[in-house]
Amino acid sequence: MSGAAPERPTTVFFVVGDESGDQLGAALMRGLVAGSDRAFRFAGVGGDRMEAEGLTSLFPLHDIAVMGATAVIAKLPTILRRMRETVDAVLAEKPDILVIIDSPDFTHRVAKKVRKRRPDLPIVDYVSPSVWAWRPGRARKMKAYVDHLLAILPFEPDVHERLGGPVTTYVGHPLIERLDKLRPTADERPPLASASAPVLLVLPGSRRGELDRMLDIFGQAVELIVARFGKRLEVVIPAVPRLAETLRERTAKWPVAPQVVVGEEAKFAAFRRAHAALAASGTVTLELGLAHVPMVVAYVLDGIYRQINRLRRLFPNIAQVDTMVLTNIIIGAKAIPELLDLEVTPEALAERVLPLLGETPERSAQLAAFSRLDDAMTLEGGESPSARAARVVLAELDRAGR
Repeated sequence: MSGAAPERPTTVFFVVGDESGDQLGAALMRGLVAGSDRAFRFAGVGGDRMEAEGLTSLFPLHDIAVMGATAVIAKLPTILRRMRETVDAVLAEKPDILVIIDSPDFTHRVAKKVRKRRPDLPIVDYVSPSVWAWRPGRARKMKAYVDHLLAILPFEPDVHERLGGPVTTYVGHPLIERLDKLRPTADERPPLASASAPVLLVLPGSRRGELDRMLDIFGQAVELIVARFGKRLEVVIPAVPRLAETLRERTAKWPVAPQVVVGEEAKFAAFRRAHAALAASGTVTLELGLAHVPMVVAYVLDGIYRQINRLRRLFPNIAQVDTMVLTNIIIGAKAIPELLDLEVTPEALAERVLPLLGETPERSAQLAAFSRLDDAMTLEGGESPSARAARVVLAELDRAGR
């Protein structure tokens, strides 16, 4: 006697474009399994973390995970081919829902093509493009191919409502789930008054192009800081493995030879010890804010993006914010000093970092701002970001009757 046919699993097709998307995707996969009694099948494009959760990626993530206009142009034929393959795979798989994660230059193009050919397929976008910073008209356009947007910054639902974007839910930033990695224990970050050598983090970026633009300027700034500080200073540079040796070679002659630490665990351990930071703009500035490390933020643009930035200055109505630091945007105040492009000089950086190495009003103001950041980022009820994101995806499946 044969039993009943097993229930067809719910198929979720993921499309991510970089390593940070892979982290979000893996956490969401775990959240879906934990948050429902459904049987799931996962398909699509992901990295090592998503593959560990049961997804077999269509192709290696490094085929499309490129950053910077020059790198994108060089790899454009491969990117366009992978885009076509991804769209074809979505149509062939006939999934119950499509989840695109970050990397909008790739994932949104896939979603738009899928929507034209499968208008009935629910599409969820995890991580909003920065419509609050650049090209706000994208929000309204997204509504045509995104059914629900999962925002990781607390102000984004209001932004999308104002700009006519898709339905948006703040699900929390993934860093909220890792505060124990970022926050020091009682003995990890001694008070400045009792620290024999305060710890200065130097974070010039995790990509080769950023390193080429930022490292030498940061090194010259460190030289000025050491000369003027008047006591011993410990300098630490967290590095991704592929750049660690380059960093060691290029910083060997700094006035204080920095300790280059490799990998995420070592990076967060350094955050827990640090008293101040000199950082290139990026997600790392939010990590520093949540770790309560006072910082100075800087960024030097490459040639193409310098022209784009000039365009923004000529037409300020197309730019929505006047700061590149996420902590500043979230709390609505320029609490973190920042320097962009031609403003970035060793003298200017040193002048702003030095007050952060003492018990000064500048340091106190940043620490107060971090408390406001904590309040803004916290989810009600203690729910984790991955659990809340999974809850929204499950609701979209129910809404579509799948």
